[in-house]
Amino acid sequence: MSLIAFIFLVPLLFTIPIAFCWKQFEAAGQKGYYSIIPYFNIYVLLKIIGKHKKFWWWFFIVFPYINFFMLFLMLIELGKCFGRFKIWEEGMAAILPFIFFPFIVKDDPYQDPATTKRPKKSTAREWFDAIIFAVVAALIIRTYVFEAFTIPTSSMEKSLCVGDYLIVSKIHYGPKRPNTPLSFPFVHNTLPGSKTKKSYLEWIKLPYHRYPGVSTMKRYDPIVFNYPAGDTVCDIFQSSISYYDLVREYGRDRVWNDHQNFGKVISHPVDKRENYVKRLIGMPGDTLEIIDGVVFIDGKEAMQPENMQHSYSIMTTNGGINKKTLEKYNITEGYRTNNANEMILNISEKVAAELRKLPFVVSVTQSITPKGEGTSVELFPHNPELYPWNVDNFGPIVLPKKGVTIPLNTDNLPLYERIIHAYELHDLQVKGDKIYIDGQESDSYTFEMNYFWMMGDNRHNSADSRYWGFVPENHIVGKAVFVWLSIDKEYGGIRWNRMFKIPK
Repeated sequence: MSLIAFIFLVPLLFTIPIAFCWKQFEAAGQKGYYSIIPYFNIYVLLKIIGKHKKFWWWFFIVFPYINFFMLFLMLIELGKCFGRFKIWEEGMAAILPFIFFPFIVKDDPYQDPATTKRPKKSTAREWFDAIIFAVVAALIIRTYVFEAFTIPTSSMEKSLCVGDYLIVSKIHYGPKRPNTPLSFPFVHNTLPGSKTKKSYLEWIKLPYHRYPGVSTMKRYDPIVFNYPAGDTVCDIFQSSISYYDLVREYGRDRVWNDHQNFGKVISHPVDKRENYVKRLIGMPGDTLEIIDGVVFIDGKEAMQPENMQHSYSIMTTNGGINKKTLEKYNITEGYRTNNANEMILNISEKVAAELRKLPFVVSVTQSITPKGEGTSVELFPHNPELYPWNVDNFGPIVLPKKGVTIPLNTDNLPLYERIIHAYELHDLQVKGDKIYIDGQESDSYTFEMNYFWMMGDNRHNSADSRYWGFVPENHIVGKAVFVWLSIDKEYGGIRWNRMFKIPK
């Protein structure tokens, strides 16, 4: 269903609750059957409550997802036109209109809101109504329209910087229905003042569903998503160090039982996993390969982001580069080696070219790990014997696409086992050289979701898909659309040149 269809469908669905207001339409001097005429009933209801000439009411009635909230307001205002001002009455009008209007308000006289003097509310009631209105409106906007995020790490430098405050649009790709609707408002996965206490209840768990959006995901979009490997965490480290890396290094028994060093092992549903922001590099069905730090998609060199950074070795004649020069070129990451004249800096090719012009710089060389070297169990798929990849020479790898069936064997299983058991929730067992899915011996698998490949623009300081693999479609949160505030945590002050900047 497209967003346009959704915009027209929601007002159509308004007919259901408004139909129970037949008697109220008649009491207000309108035809009762107007309440069951789609779209026209909205106009008549707005006329009854005295809002039909107010532009912002019409604007939000057609604004996706916020229009649900507007329906509640319309019904509450209708109740007030019949003298119903108590808190429980407002709640009934919004939540149970099919009981409230035909059975409770059925014989009440209509009061024109333009001429009727409404009862004065107490100060406490005024504050209560204002707070409830603000909280409900903010929650709807935060859940379905947009949300503010902060950039805590440098994985996207200099496209998105540490200290950037982002507005992330959930309406671009369509908002997700919350998996855990019972949660403390305006926090993510822990309660305020606690690093470990869950902020949500799992009494109700809803399956994944995405509502229509205004666009589809496009390659190179800056995207916020739920951290795929964040389904299980040690509460001391949370997602700063992957639980799975800890298990690989120390063993499962120690991680689960050594509470002093690792804390308690806890799990998070998809919508409560940590939020990451990276650039969408690979789409479902793509063949992706990294050769000497350059990404190739289906054999063609991918676009390199304007501000993409790599590690460079800088050789100088005077003991390195001073702080003033680092500030001039906005260099925030690096270190000196044991050689007094060598520094390793994370910079873009543009900055590297500028540094080469400096009279005291001898050489500027990009650091590339040769193929076959620097392999690690930390890199996806965590099996360097079968897949001896490193951060600069990785793949080729085919991104899973919904509906595509692949042959499955013990050699390629490391690439897909997490998809099968963790993301698509099948029972997976390996007995010898045989693979069993849900108890059935299997030599193939058909993907149930689309999967994406995310990478940070700061290529040598980014925990991304090279470390934890594919990002399932049900983990996608939204698109980073602009920076509304940027605070320089390295040198202090506000970065005025980044205010209201649109990420590219």
